[in-house]
Amino acid sequence: MATTDESVAGVTEDCPRCERQTTHQVSVEILTESGKQENAEYSREPYRVSECDECGATTKRRMNNA
Repeated sequence: MATTDESVAGVTEDCPRCERQTTHQVSVEILTESGKQENAEYSREPYRVSECDECGATTKRRMNNA
């Protein structure tokens, strides 16, 4: 799994665990979706990862639907 070292600080969005608007750290990760080793290099997709500064809840959303 490859990740960026930079994240955007101070992004305010809804947190499902806190049930209110909180600040989040947002980054992009490239995740492998296939569990099969022979196809792993063809199943990497970008995901938006958001982590709540208050409770630490993390959400991941696929950035494209190819």
